[in-house]
Amino acid sequence: MTRIDFHSNVPQKIAYVCRLVRKAHAAGSKIVLRATDAQELQQLDQALWTFSEQDFLPHVGAGDALAAQTPIILTARDDLELPHHQVLINLSAQTPSNFARFERMLEIVADQEADRSAGRERYRFYKERGYPLNHFVAS
Repeated sequence: MTRIDFHSNVPQKIAYVCRLVRKAHAAGSKIVLRATDAQELQQLDQALWTFSEQDFLPHVGAGDALAAQTPIILTARDDLELPHHQVLINLSAQTPSNFARFERMLEIVADQEADRSAGRERYRFYKERGYPLNHFVAS
């Protein structure tokens, strides 16, 4: 069963996610980042290239020919076949339809009320279905 961690009250989602990706990548995890839309996907792409001078965070889009060999996959779509299913990081306000295929999912909830409200709905959705949930409040 997918382990789900909520990270709430996040002031800067992109920077926060870059730190999570760096940590997961250093641990040898394969990661899928689920963005809200094409604009957020572009911001993630840029941030992963410039986030840290000491860390290389290799990433491509889900439809790229090198996706199967790349440890970090970016997508804004929920209907694509993905090459690996270890860690899913969800930045979108929707519950990913394919989340149960992953060993672990991190739900990132911003400090804005609309995002908090959507996060609460997703939390209830997972809880009602019996998924193991953890909650971390960003400081």
